Amino acid sequence: MTRSLPAAAVAPSPPAAPPPPAAAAPRPLRVDHVITRMILGGAQENTLFTVEGLLRRPGYDVLLVTGPALGPEGELLARAAAHGVPVALVDEMRREIHPLRDVVTFVRLWSHFRRRRPDLVHTHSSKAGILGRAAALLAGVPVIVHTIHGLPFHPYETFWNNLLYVLAERLSALWSHRIICVADAMTEQALAAGVGRRAQFTTVRSGMEVAPFLAPDPPAELARHELGFSPDDVVFGQVARLTDLKGYEYLLPAFREIVAAEPRARLLLVGDGKLRRWVEEEARRLGIAPRLTLTGLVDPARIPRLIRAMDVVVHCSLREGLARVLPQALLSARPAVTFDVDGAREVVVDGETGFLVPPKDVPALVAACLRLARDPELRGRLGACGRERCRAEFSVEHMVERIDAVYGELLSRRGPLARQR
Repeated sequence: MTRSLPAAAVAPSPPAAPPPPAAAAPRPLRVDHVITRMILGGAQENTLFTVEGLLRRPGYDVLLVTGPALGPEGELLARAAAHGVPVALVDEMRREIHPLRDVVTFVRLWSHFRRRRPDLVHTHSSKAGILGRAAALLAGVPVIVHTIHGLPFHPYETFWNNLLYVLAERLSALWSHRIICVADAMTEQALAAGVGRRAQFTTVRSGMEVAPFLAPDPPAELARHELGFSPDDVVFGQVARLTDLKGYEYLLPAFREIVAAEPRARLLLVGDGKLRRWVEEEARRLGIAPRLTLTGLVDPARIPRLIRAMDVVVHCSLREGLARVLPQALLSARPAVTFDVDGAREVVVDGETGFLVPPKDVPALVAACLRLARDPELRGRLGACGRERCRAEFSVEHMVERIDAVYGELLSRRGPLARQR
């Protein structure tokens, strides 16, 4: 009988190795932006646009920390809410120096940072910059960044306040990993005052939503008609809060001389503030009230439309990091006449995109405005040149890209804090 050979013994297979555990999703980078108040203003828009832009990028958990938006200048908190920006309100944080309230603000910021444990704190404006950086340091925040939108010390401040601000800024710079400036002029002024080291500074232009300024709609004729201007009028406009150091004491007398030489001239002031009544009374005293239009407080979304109604944008501020209205004017193809202060010359190229005027120089201001009033071809040429210069450099996307790169550079140096993105 034939038997089959037994089957060869087969060793049992080892149990299958368990699959490797799924890699944990990297924790989002936790960033807190701290600013004193969210009124309608250039520093505030810059901060809000930065936060919104970072939130649109993958891997970010961003919180806006601010005090109440007090004052007649309006507020941006409604926009923050509408765009889904998380906000933490510190009720005690105010712009004015108040020792007791400032101590409470510092403690609240320190306590907040201890609870939330941000990877990076980015401060804006003087009060929030000083208190916020100190609180972040003591709370153990690994990376601290500050943006200078405009320096708190300047020739129009008192000696003692300037001394206090300079000392505070020097001290705060010691624990700042990077200081971002909206203009090269801010870097040079800070260094001249002994604030920080040159290696700490980076210039990042203040970003804005450029599309509404580039868009041709509504046409200038419609925007002008809505404000009561005729096609023959030459409209000069300033976009600024009606407050100190915005140069209205020079603009209004200059406009009286402009009107005397060019009867078609009109003046459009966009903004509101504590000097509203003074501006109205001074315009009546100078005899220019019939040629003056005050819009009062307006939604920022209306600014492109209002600039489109102007022929020339005038900016007479005596101190400004880099006035946002200057690139906004040029993006709208409108030439700018501005006092030559701080970062103005980094946008307005004299004779190419507008005219730079020595601060407080009313005759020079009048001469520059009259030259543009009488030469529409010159207005068009300077405006077109300005638009091409500003189109890319002042976009929100460009600003956020640059800030994201700064964060990446700093975090890569912090060992375990290197970003997992």
